[in-house]
Amino acid sequence: ERFREQLEKSLEQLRRAAAEQDLRATTEDARELAQREQALADALREGGDTELRATQQETLQEDARVLDQRMAQLEERLEALEAEIGATAFAADLTRESDVAALASFLATSGPVHALVHVAGGARGTDRVEDGSPDDWRWMFEANVMSAQRLIARLLPLLREAADTSGHADTLFVTSTAAQTAYAGGGGYNAAKAGESMLVHALRLELNGEPIRVVEVAPGMVYTEEFTLNRLGGDQLATDRVYEGVESPLVADDVADVIAYALGTPGHVNLDLITMRPVAQSAQHLLARGPLRVRPPADV
Repeated sequence: ERFREQLEKSLEQLRRAAAEQDLRATTEDARELAQREQALADALREGGDTELRATQQETLQEDARVLDQRMAQLEERLEALEAEIGATAFAADLTRESDVAALASFLATSGPVHALVHVAGGARGTDRVEDGSPDDWRWMFEANVMSAQRLIARLLPLLREAADTSGHADTLFVTSTAAQTAYAGGGGYNAAKAGESMLVHALRLELNGEPIRVVEVAPGMVYTEEFTLNRLGGDQLATDRVYEGVESPLVADDVADVIAYALGTPGHVNLDLITMRPVAQSAQHLLARGPLRVRPPADV
């Protein structure tokens, strides 16, 4: 019972902290841990190999300890972000309709909603299409596409209110160059991001005649601490190889700068699609590894 209470406390803390996108994987880990704990509790009631159950209990407790450490680090980052920019965090799992409804209710009482910036999403796995995990593909569609649809459905009335009083409102979606070009091992992520991109295109057409901008930012290779690590199941060595030798991949601040620029343009200017890559990545399939250097002139 004490272990269960500790786990439930950790889950509640994670929900509060989940305002940052990179908490999604941690939240999923917590849910998986809760499921495993429940399965073990059921097995203990049924009897069986006592020594094996004890080993499983020790493993679960160690996993819970690691999860608590990760959650504490993420909470510290969130608190620092709030202090730095004066933001107010609201925990919402965007794959859950009830959470999105609660977010909309909160925003309705907190002042005008002038802009929606949708950064939610993520990738899982690098399987071939024939080997793809239906659960991973389903999660990618929920996290990338359905989260955007849920937010639009709930927040568009608030955006219209703001546009009516201030002249315009903004929606901006961070998709990916994976929405534009397929690559082997990326089928699930390609499909999810392409779906999100089509949602953005359709929304822009549907809002024609209203003073609401619809902007898409599609980054290529971006180095963050979590994205590729989560995609590769926590394999740090494999993650490091993805970026190995690449001079100056994009970082989160680069994408944030572009988002700020797009939102800061005059209200009558709509940047439909911004595709951004590091200089080392000329295309989805063409990546330079090693220092970038000017090519010497050809011999005459």
